[in-house]
Amino acid sequence: MTIALFMIPKLHYISNAETPQDHLDNIQKACSAGIELVQLDMRHVKKAAVLKLSKDVQAITSHFQTRLIITGHYKIAKTIKADGVFLEKTDACPTLVRKQLFPWQSIGASTHTLQDCESLLKKEVDYIALGPFKTFDDTQTIALGLNGYTAIAEALTTETPLIGFGNIATDDVKNILETGISGIAVSQEIKADFNLIKTYHQLLNASSTQEMRHNF
Repeated sequence: MTIALFMIPKLHYISNAETPQDHLDNIQKACSAGIELVQLDMRHVKKAAVLKLSKDVQAITSHFQTRLIITGHYKIAKTIKADGVFLEKTDACPTLVRKQLFPWQSIGASTHTLQDCESLLKKEVDYIALGPFKTFDDTQTIALGLNGYTAIAEALTTETPLIGFGNIATDDVKNILETGISGIAVSQEIKADFNLIKTYHQLLNASSTQEMRHNF
């Protein structure tokens, strides 16, 4: 069996813009500001435009040598040879998706509970996005907060990276890292000021030589 080695940056930028052009503009700015991983969330994009947008985004990320992760659309991720896919709870099972991808493509997945984390680990995901850290205005999901992160991270005792998400701001980073969470995924705050990418990198002590390695 081939041993695959995936480099999981500590900072993920989630692009979930309303239009393809907004995606392209935001990702261009994020890459220019030094982001190392872009997660492309195309939930607001018309189905007919998804493939073209994916290719256009990949042209940008490839130029900057930035990793590109596609949310949900694993067949498109394989077609354009993106670096990996990210699966929400309503998306396909990671075990099924793994069989469809190239061996070198990574799989990340979203969850909210310890039980779901344990299930995802059995399905050999490469990293787990755990949240929300804080609640969103349009959801009833209970925020995990620092206590939730600490409890889950301590119970799992896994080397698989845990990435925090959900209204995380720069002021939260230090305390989040103390819980055992490996890194963070940010959308709106970075979109509001792409210069914050440098600040996040400093707070995370993130660099290409300090990324989390995951073997399987």
